Amino acid sequence: MKNDERARFLFGISLSDRPKWQQFLLCSSGFFFGYLVNGVCEEYVYNRLQFSYGWYFTFVQGFVYLFLIYLQGFTTKQMVNPWKTYVKLSAVLMGSHGLTKGSLAFLNYPAQLMFKSTKVLPVMVMGAFIPGLRRKYPPHEYVSALLLVVGLILFTLADAQTSPNFSVIGVLMVSGALIMDSFLGNLQEAIFTMNPETTQMEMLFCSTVVGLPFLIPPMLLTGELFKAWNSCWQHPYVYGVLVFEAMATFVGQVSVLSLIALFGAATTAMITTARKAVTLLLSYMIFTKPLTEEHGTGLLLIGMGITLKLLPENKPYQRVSTPSSKTNTLKPAPIENDRIRLENTGENEEKSQLI
Repeated sequence: MKNDERARFLFGISLSDRPKWQQFLLCSSGFFFGYLVNGVCEEYVYNRLQFSYGWYFTFVQGFVYLFLIYLQGFTTKQMVNPWKTYVKLSAVLMGSHGLTKGSLAFLNYPAQLMFKSTKVLPVMVMGAFIPGLRRKYPPHEYVSALLLVVGLILFTLADAQTSPNFSVIGVLMVSGALIMDSFLGNLQEAIFTMNPETTQMEMLFCSTVVGLPFLIPPMLLTGELFKAWNSCWQHPYVYGVLVFEAMATFVGQVSVLSLIALFGAATTAMITTARKAVTLLLSYMIFTKPLTEEHGTGLLLIGMGITLKLLPENKPYQRVSTPSSKTNTLKPAPIENDRIRLENTGENEEKSQLI
């Protein structure tokens, strides 16, 4: 069943009656806007203010999401999937967000960004095992993903030499987030595929409501809940930054879900990688960090990988072999098949009338 069989909207803008390139442009624009703002806010809070409370910030962000979804007019009466559908999805979603934000206490933002960008490979691999998908990709897409990964590794190694904020703990945390991301996009695509009536708002609402309780144990075990509460109480303007960041990320999240529903998890992962490269360059421009030749080489490979992904696929016409001839002939057109079927039906009816 195709995902585009259901009418899709993005903040009131109809997507289903538009050509693919317009759908892609609208969704990508919302995604780029939301996460570019998110990237600047995250680096400001984590690296400039030295507030490294990933689980708590994700918790606050979840309540902002719920308020914004309420303003969009979504209610539980509009749900088409049972709550249990979102348990696994919510666990990996909140785990990914918490580990990603928490890793910024040990990695600088560009290094974390580059690690996260490698998720396209695990997303593609995991897509072959998720029930309801079982996706297979052409060889050039794996080459494209490999170029991305190599480029990102080169950039990360160069960044480790020029920035002191790089540790093994941060690498382990962001690696755990990558593993969860490999499940996340594919689980979301599987839900959209198996039930095309699922809306982006339902997906975000249910995964947030079910996922928020998953954040409480790590906050209590690490003592982060009380530390973050005291720090934010002393600096209340941080909440303003978090709310603004959550509002921008909300736009990005809904746009990402639209991309997954229309184009699939792997294509969306490639788009998110392109966004990360843009965010990275902005990070170096805004916060005046040094770029080396290794950085340039890594970015070049990233660009090659994205370009290879965007190359159109040449799909030859399908041909069938007939027993009476060794040469291949084109398949009959659907209209021709219908005409032949109608003629055969008419002949059978005439025979039955004669009998």
